Amino acid sequence: MRTVNTAPSATAIYAESARHADEVGGRQMSEVTSIVFVVDDDVSVRESLELLIRAAGWQPETFASAQAFLSRRRPTGPCCLVLDVTLPGLSGLELQQQIAERTDMPIIFITGHRDVPMTVQAMKAGAVEFLTKPFTDDVLVDAIAGAIERSQRAVRHESELQVLRNAYASLTPREREVMALVVSGLLNKQVGGELGISEITVKAHRGQTMRKMKADSLAELVTMAARLGLRSVRKV
Repeated sequence: MRTVNTAPSATAIYAESARHADEVGGRQMSEVTSIVFVVDDDVSVRESLELLIRAAGWQPETFASAQAFLSRRRPTGPCCLVLDVTLPGLSGLELQQQIAERTDMPIIFITGHRDVPMTVQAMKAGAVEFLTKPFTDDVLVDAIAGAIERSQRAVRHESELQVLRNAYASLTPREREVMALVVSGLLNKQVGGELGISEITVKAHRGQTMRKMKADSLAELVTMAARLGLRSVRKV
């Protein structure tokens, strides 16, 4: 991240995730134009940025206030937000706080008055750029390009994680118990002792779990469990 002040297979673990990303993320990132949102109360700024963004090959959507932007349905594809700091009603920094969980939508702040504390606050809260007006077209286009790349990575990551969530949701309650204990390092016999079932039954559940999760090895299953944030159900 930088503050700009201008004057005029993985591995086979995620093979299914990668395919899903190609199907969903690929359509969004190549066939569907990335969206660049602009929130600025100055109509002349909105109009000029709309022309610039469209000419650069992205889809612009402009808003005169933070409230108007918040009423827009959340996008599902790559996007970023060009946000004026000073807005009527809800300020740019306040809007940033409200949408802090949207890691797939990087924010580029623009302002007519450079303020170091404000810049620091915005960057600490996750802004990718803080541009002071007037800035050149190239500076903004470069900033947007970088933000869109970040958004694409975030969308792809979420797509891959959703594949894992769906696979995990397909497991039975017993298979989930077995998975949690297996990835914690227990042997099949130990898992059976924890759950009060035979070692043969554990092997059957473990095999089903590996198949449904599309894991080719225990190491892959452990990695998947870590990404899902699973905790062991081992008895104390």
